[in-house]
Amino acid sequence: MPLPWYAIQNADEVPSPALLVYPDRVEENIRRMIVLAGGVDRLRPHMKTSKISEVVRMHLDQGITRYKVATIAEAEMAASAGAPDVLLAYQPVGPNIGRLIRLISTFPGTAFSALVDDEMNARLLSKAAVEADGVVHLFVDLDIGMHRSGIDAGPAAGALYRLLSELPGVHAAGLHAYDGHIHNVDLAVRKKRCEEGFALVRRLRDHLMAQGVMVPTVVAGGTPTFPFHAARPDVECSPGTTVFWDLNYSTNLPDLDFLPAVMLLTRVISKPGPNRICVDLGHKAVASENPHPRALFMDAPDAEALGHSEEHLPLETEHAARLAVGSTLYAMPWHVCPTVALHSEAVVIRDGRAAERWKVVARARTITI
Repeated sequence: MPLPWYAIQNADEVPSPALLVYPDRVEENIRRMIVLAGGVDRLRPHMKTSKISEVVRMHLDQGITRYKVATIAEAEMAASAGAPDVLLAYQPVGPNIGRLIRLISTFPGTAFSALVDDEMNARLLSKAAVEADGVVHLFVDLDIGMHRSGIDAGPAAGALYRLLSELPGVHAAGLHAYDGHIHNVDLAVRKKRCEEGFALVRRLRDHLMAQGVMVPTVVAGGTPTFPFHAARPDVECSPGTTVFWDLNYSTNLPDLDFLPAVMLLTRVISKPGPNRICVDLGHKAVASENPHPRALFMDAPDAEALGHSEEHLPLETEHAARLAVGSTLYAMPWHVCPTVALHSEAVVIRDGRAAERWKVVARARTITI
């Protein structure tokens, strides 16, 4: 009987807990992203999920040239991997303003841009760019309902965008709108909410362009609203989780056809009672910001968490009798993005074997800049 796709023949060579990456599935997910978007020019995938240079290169190999990141370290990682165009989808403040300017001068082959939603901060970025004898490309970050960051897509946003087109050392690059609050399981409801949010962006863009102010680019959406923004020919789509997929989206976004490309390898470290096991998948190995289930155990799908601590995850399962201390289990994380950031390296699985290691470079807050 063949092994399941996620099982590895040389698991005894892999210390647990471990992050496993399956590059054949990653490649297929990138292909599916391109098909859904309608071409590589429609994509600006988010690298916050992988934080791995080799994964950036896998995107480049399929022709994707534009990328989105959340930290200066992710921006440096992407540029070091050869990304031609990187958007820092975060407003740089404090020392990060200087770090962004240094990135621009250190990697002249990469076009960097960033978000802004505050006039004073825009002026600080302008000043820093002028002092460095450079230019910083800025997108106005719009709040279209998530209320996490950004500026309301009304007159104030229009005034801020016009200011960007006038400030020295600044190029007004376009508008950015993230609708991460829209993740309804019901496809029709999700689409309706997405359309309502993007109507605010369209209205602002049309108003600016009617005044003769150029809006070269609109970057919109994440993974749940990816298919709706993909239908707009003048929008860059920025899905992130699509590259690795996870239990959350597998469960709640059945309309999106992507493959789980990451697993966690864990082992039974104790059997404290009947139908009970404890595995080494603590808070420090799997994202724990959500309630349980924080992972699905592929060979014990009935396993229920009885608690969770830094290095321990006790479980109740009817499969406990056949699982000896030391037994290997595979788990799909509920939220893959922060899970990846908990691991310093990924074990790469090729042809059913652990073949190499990839460093999770951008889990660090600082690389060199």
